[in-house]
Amino acid sequence: MFLFKFLAIFIIGTVGGIFADQILWPYFVERPLFLKYRLEQTPVYVTERREITNYIQENVALREAAEKVARTVVGVKNSKGSGLMVTNDGFFVTLAELVPQGSDFAFYVDAKWPNYEILKRDFRNNLALIKVDGGGFATAGFADLEKIKIGERVFLLGFEFSSSTPKLAVNEGIIKTFDKDIIQTNILDTSAVNGSPLFNIEGNVVGLSVIGETGRVWAVPVTKIRQFIGF
Repeated sequence: MFLFKFLAIFIIGTVGGIFADQILWPYFVERPLFLKYRLEQTPVYVTERREITNYIQENVALREAAEKVARTVVGVKNSKGSGLMVTNDGFFVTLAELVPQGSDFAFYVDAKWPNYEILKRDFRNNLALIKVDGGGFATAGFADLEKIKIGERVFLLGFEFSSSTPKLAVNEGIIKTFDKDIIQTNILDTSAVNGSPLFNIEGNVVGLSVIGETGRVWAVPVTKIRQFIGF
């Protein structure tokens, strides 16, 4: 008997709910007395898809830029840093602090360890120019410092020597501030990638990375690099 009462109450409640929702409530909300209390449905705009699309596009652009300039990066083994190839016949630039006088070095270019000659050092601007044997090396374009913007996305690309075979490492961030003497970024990294070229998202050279004591990355601007190498 209890079961039948329960089922009867359940069925009556269900039918009553459907009646109220589908018939009774729509009837009353259209009456003049209730019009001023009527709730208008607010349109909902979905932005997540756009944000995800932008995120994917930015990361694809970063990946493509990194692949484009990977062969322009030179490894500096003894000081565990990197440099930038600037001519296809083997001239590259790195930080002067990575190649101090009186030391022996090894440079990793296109998966080889070619012979080299250190041509000049400028310790004031922390730059050195080196020539390695060979040819057909890849180079990258130079960014226009006058067109660089605060907040512009940049990335560094350099070699790590944690194993017997050097491996490229990438880190990315934005430009916090800059002038003709220094470029400040929000990137944090280790001294192992000191001298890594800093590129914009188009794959053009912005500067050479210098890792500060706290790991904060700043860069020698491309204008100083061009003045030093003579073009």
